[in-house]
Amino acid sequence: MNAPSVMLAAGGTGGHLFPALALAQELGRRGYAVDLMTDMRGDRYGSDFPARDIYLVPSATIGERRSALETIRTAITLARGIHTAYRQLASVKPGAVIGFGGYPSFPPVMAAWLRRIPTAIHEQNSVLGRANRLLAKRVTAIATSFPSVRYLDASLERKVRLTGNPVRDAVIDRSTRAYVPPEPAGEFRLLVFGGSQGARFFSDLLPQAVALLKPETRSRLRIVQQCREEDLGRVRQAYAALEVDMELATFFRDLPEKMAAAHLVIARAGASSVAELTVMGRPSILVPLPHAVDNDQLRNATQLARNGGASCIEQKDLTPERLASEIERLAANPDELARMAAAAKSQGRADAVIRLADLVEELMGARQPRPPMEQDRN
Repeated sequence: MNAPSVMLAAGGTGGHLFPALALAQELGRRGYAVDLMTDMRGDRYGSDFPARDIYLVPSATIGERRSALETIRTAITLARGIHTAYRQLASVKPGAVIGFGGYPSFPPVMAAWLRRIPTAIHEQNSVLGRANRLLAKRVTAIATSFPSVRYLDASLERKVRLTGNPVRDAVIDRSTRAYVPPEPAGEFRLLVFGGSQGARFFSDLLPQAVALLKPETRSRLRIVQQCREEDLGRVRQAYAALEVDMELATFFRDLPEKMAAAHLVIARAGASSVAELTVMGRPSILVPLPHAVDNDQLRNATQLARNGGASCIEQKDLTPERLASEIERLAANPDELARMAAAAKSQGRADAVIRLADLVEELMGARQPRPPMEQDRN
């Protein structure tokens, strides 16, 4: 008899899709067929997602500042999505449906609830996302990435399992590579990334900060930076004028390798970025996206900074002068970088995907529940 399939529901951004991809890889190793329900944005990742089939489901974001007409349109789109997912689930008959937050996950998980299929949601951030808030009371289980999650009702505690945030195989494969701090006068490898909005801010800020560095520090730099297409030319020209060794691109398919090789990372504080930095154990300067929903990135970065694994600087406070000072300080203190790397590593959950896959098997009755002490172990 074939093992039951598992339907994953994720879309919108890589922050929701990458943990789903990691779970799909692990479930595949365990012999399960995995399908994906997503929206048109999530379908951009389809060629890289290890799913048997990908189903497109209508979805829409519920905003707080929308007109009555926009709210009605959103409700209609979500209702269409639930109806579409309800029909597709009847055909696929998965053993469980797992949602990864974001509104593309809402219709599939609601449809699964209506069909009485076991369900779980996974929250990547330290703040329960809005879609997950709407689903939390209906699902069978809630998987979290942080011990404390804002907006998670205490009455739901019996459903909660701390799993951590799953990371891709490419990250796990490089997590055994020990951090090697830079030599006092040697090459200093700086990795800068942050999604489309983050890339624009960093493209404006980094060249100005690099220009303020001492010549001896600047000569050590090897910068690997993500830039938007329209920014590539001006950033390349700025670094070339400063005679800085650089590698610029709009997207790095080998980002885990770049991260493993870096002495210092400058990035936004999305949940997947923080999870990958901690699993690998790499020191970072985190600049939370200032307009992130519920300020989740600030909470993610603050938790890591509190443990010494990163420096958290809000965008409004990060001037070229301050960033130059931070780079100067860390480039001159390899011992401090090593301490940050170790602190970040101590917060990583490399077994998060195993914990989450175990939970999925429990939902389907293929595995006995883990004892409470084992569930809560770091």
